[in-house]
Amino acid sequence: MDYRVALKKYLEEEIQVIQNLDLDAINDVMNLLEKARLEGRKIFICGNGGSAATASHFASDFNKGVSENRNIKYDFECLSDNVPMMMAVANDISYDEVFRMPLKNKMRAGDVFVGISGSGNSKNVLNGMEYARSIGGITVAIVGYSGGRLKEMADYCIHVNVNNMQMAEDLHMIMDHLMMFTLCSQK
Repeated sequence: MDYRVALKKYLEEEIQVIQNLDLDAINDVMNLLEKARLEGRKIFICGNGGSAATASHFASDFNKGVSENRNIKYDFECLSDNVPMMMAVANDISYDEVFRMPLKNKMRAGDVFVGISGSGNSKNVLNGMEYARSIGGITVAIVGYSGGRLKEMADYCIHVNVNNMQMAEDLHMIMDHLMMFTLCSQK
């Protein structure tokens, strides 16, 4: 079977989406994250499925990669990484509360909440963002499709405007590496 035509079509569409990214929105989020770092604020990040993996990757890249040679380090915490906590909350309360519950224990006014969702409508991410807003947290949405409710709720938003979950997730991961590479080169 020859998959090359389909592969080329996917890549061409993804390149088009990359070329239409809102660099101002990405720049604004990077400045917010840098401000949080310099002020010693925590940055909580989460997502479901592939977005959970992206959230975890963000935390790793910023806590190690970007922070490695800086005196003031990033303090990212990926809420999707604590599987026992998530499962306890999902079992005893609701899966919709797996991110809000740990935020209640740790988040303070002025901290940053980053919610990643391809659809922008993941209920547990929405609940986390709603809680962050209610206590004076600063909120960031990284979304695809129309942006969903997260886009509407967030103080800052990086919207990958594509109706394809795989491409949205691809570009969300590119956001991590784009930011990391840029911040590392600006020492």
